[in-house]
Amino acid sequence: MTSIISKLFLIFVLLIILLKWSESVNLNSFETRYIEVPIDHFAATPTSRTFKLRYLINSKNDANYIEGGPIFLYTGGEREITIAAQNTGFLFEIAPLFKALLIFVEHRYYGTSLPFGNASFTILENLRYLNTKQALADFALLIQELKNDFFSNYTKTTTKTEPIIAIGGYYAGTLSALLRMKYPHLVRAALTSSAPLFYLPELTSCEGFYQRVTQVFERYGSERCVKSIKLLWDIIENLTKSKMGMTFISSTWKLCKKLETAKDVQTLVDWLRNIFTELSIANYPYASEYYNPVPAYPVMTFCNKFDTGYLNDTKQFIESFANALQIYTNYTGKTSCNNIYSKEEDLNDVAWKYQICTELIMPKCSTEQDMFLTYNWTYEQFALDCYKKFGVRPRPNYIYLEYGIPNLKYFTNILFSSSALDPASWGVVDLKKSNKFDKSLMTLQIIDAPHLMEFRGTNTIDNDYILQARKFYISILKKWLK
Repeated sequence: MTSIISKLFLIFVLLIILLKWSESVNLNSFETRYIEVPIDHFAATPTSRTFKLRYLINSKNDANYIEGGPIFLYTGGEREITIAAQNTGFLFEIAPLFKALLIFVEHRYYGTSLPFGNASFTILENLRYLNTKQALADFALLIQELKNDFFSNYTKTTTKTEPIIAIGGYYAGTLSALLRMKYPHLVRAALTSSAPLFYLPELTSCEGFYQRVTQVFERYGSERCVKSIKLLWDIIENLTKSKMGMTFISSTWKLCKKLETAKDVQTLVDWLRNIFTELSIANYPYASEYYNPVPAYPVMTFCNKFDTGYLNDTKQFIESFANALQIYTNYTGKTSCNNIYSKEEDLNDVAWKYQICTELIMPKCSTEQDMFLTYNWTYEQFALDCYKKFGVRPRPNYIYLEYGIPNLKYFTNILFSSSALDPASWGVVDLKKSNKFDKSLMTLQIIDAPHLMEFRGTNTIDNDYILQARKFYISILKKWLK
């Protein structure tokens, strides 16, 4: 069996290289469909309102699909579903090997799947149906419909679990795991990557995320680059004590609006922290647009441009940093100025912040062990900020109570993969924190891979760790689909 899998994988890789697959997927391969789902799955009122939930189906692959064959269901996360589809080329590549149907389903309140249309975010009361429990029920309803459409022998009283595999990365991976845990009769298994299922207060420490970001800069940049970034915060603090210093930074870094207040300076610091984080997460070995357009190995490119020979010359230090900053802010050369203030907050970001405030509490703090400005995370301040923004209080015990985490002994057929160099992998499942667990629960750590890179389409420069991870995925899928 092992030799057959190895041969299949070799043929698969050769075909991909010969056909010159791109690491991103052409959305023309998918058909967009919608399913009517209740706004509230758990209300007993017969007049419960519904909305259209979007999903993508690999319609051009229908010719390879055999009725009753596998369905790979990608559970949508915190971005619109088209982005997930575009960055998950590996699934598109292997679907024909399994004669599988590939479906991407959007998460409620993201993309176009808005329960209250334009009023989904303008009225805070309308956000109360945004949670994992309702989202999982959406997915379950879609699966029921898919079973009716693609499995001729299926009835509601069928005891057999059809060959449907839930797949997802990051929050989408968390949902894939929870879908298998909550609805084991609907999905046979879950394949997850960088799913922060254990990223909860009292279960995972707050400092690890930014330490991971720092490790990426040390690995692909240099220790000198990291030291310079640590120095950057002191230089900003000292310069912005005067109006002249604020003006100098504003003009040198091409800020759209000049720094004027302490609040502006804090916004700048937050903006820079976010840039460093996104550079580390999207540190792919080829040019990409996961967040912003950036070159190959953007962390390395940034550090190479950030000439750290000017540590004793503040003016040249700031100018050198401005040059490096363009790797993220103006790689295409089309950005005239940098807006550190969001005039109109992206609705997907609003939805994600609401979920973090209510149930997906992922504490982040910075210490002397990373390259960022030190700051503490406290539940009290976090709860206060959430109340000010959304009028809600966090529920720190909800995930523990609703899904039984970290007790995983009742669950089966889930793979939790992660990357040692992906900050978003902080908080993934650690089976050592679960007293007992079934042997079909597995973890896989990829030594050297940016965020969800093994899910992206095959590229000739993929390293051996990526190739081995994909090979393992294929073998485990074959095992689940026997």
